[in-house]
Amino acid sequence: MKPRANIQLHNQDCMLAMKDMEDNAFELAIVDPPYGIGEDGGKHIEWKSRPNSIGKEPKYESKKWDVRPTKEYFKELKRISVNQIIWGGNYFTDYLEPTGRWIVWDKMIEIKMFTGCELAWTSFGGNIIRRFKIHPFAHLRGGKDKKHPTQKPVQLYKWLLQNYAKEGDKILDTHLGSGSIALACYDLCYDLTGYEIDKEYYDNACMRLERHQAQGQLF
Repeated sequence: MKPRANIQLHNQDCMLAMKDMEDNAFELAIVDPPYGIGEDGGKHIEWKSRPNSIGKEPKYESKKWDVRPTKEYFKELKRISVNQIIWGGNYFTDYLEPTGRWIVWDKMIEIKMFTGCELAWTSFGGNIIRRFKIHPFAHLRGGKDKKHPTQKPVQLYKWLLQNYAKEGDKILDTHLGSGSIALACYDLCYDLTGYEIDKEYYDNACMRLERHQAQGQLF
């Protein structure tokens, strides 16, 4: 039987935490920093799922957190992790070197004036673009369990771990958000250290993980 994953979640500014970390403390960082495009809440989004399902995303309080990280953030992230997967990498091309190894999350939705996919920059070599298809509300009862405006599905993080992490790797997430990565790491037995500066998001992520652990089932 595999040992249980060691999941450590912190309500802390990741920049302060990273300054005290050793070089290459983590084998893999999977992060979703703010893109700086105004996606921190305050609006409804109507979406259409292929082929014929229509719904509306809940309206979240705008907390004004969607501010791009500084160059120093990416410098520290690369110092403390061997490899990185950075969601929204197309918004940080002034800070990240060119790569041929991108990940595409196909959301399987049609949203007027909104993108139907997201891109992740990776530090892995080669010229391979891989795509994973899953609806943003997968396993979330039509969006009713969605607690964060940019929440990603647990299955997306599981796919990342299964394809880019090795057994025994220590995983870092600097912007925990809804905590989807924590559930994925728990199920797949990867140790995770995660940081979330917003107390409400942090508390929701912790409660979500606790419920998941108590139920002993996959979300």
